[in-house]
Amino acid sequence: MSKRMKNILSENDLAKSYDIGDAVEIALKTSTTKFDETIDICMNLNIDPKNGEQNVRGKIKLPKSLGKQVKVCVFVPEDKQQEAKDAGADIVGSDELVQKVEGGFTDFDRCIASPDMMSKVGKLGKVLGPRNLMPNPKLGTVTNDIKQAVDDAKAGEIEYKNNETLVQAGIAKSSFDKEDITKNIQFFVDKISKDRPAGIKGDFVKKIYISPTMGPGINININTLNG
Repeated sequence: MSKRMKNILSENDLAKSYDIGDAVEIALKTSTTKFDETIDICMNLNIDPKNGEQNVRGKIKLPKSLGKQVKVCVFVPEDKQQEAKDAGADIVGSDELVQKVEGGFTDFDRCIASPDMMSKVGKLGKVLGPRNLMPNPKLGTVTNDIKQAVDDAKAGEIEYKNNETLVQAGIAKSSFDKEDITKNIQFFVDKISKDRPAGIKGDFVKKIYISPTMGPGINININTLNG
């Protein structure tokens, strides 16, 4: 551990919770690498992950995009392939693309399919599922409006889903202004809070942490967030 990091940690008690502004400042101070680190958020939720009705999953466009170039794969019949290409899709195909992915090809970040392709794409669950790439109508990635789906993916839309009781996502970059990081955090927390499943008793959000890629987790005092 560097001397600078030791000083930062000695000046900040990471066992306590901080208001959102102070938490962002500490996250930026502890981002000490030469590359533009991602600021991650981790929310611990009061859910039973074994109860399918309490699982949390969705997609969101952050106020300040992470700026990542997203490679989009689209499964469509031949008569719709030009539409997908015109929309900006990077990889487009039908049966031959299904076979390629079935063989292990996953060099893309988002996956979209038209409804009439799902009978074939559905068998790719073992390949796409573990990578969180499986097209899903609830997320708008199984749709006839291919152009809109590609536009959304290219605009920096991110997907999220709970892993046990945790929901995690890259929320900002260390190069962002403090204000933009704060806005993205608040926006993400608001979206997750609105996803509260029916039947949850007590507080839905139990804890919130943010951290730079190579830095420690900083506990945010939930009471300092709007709403």
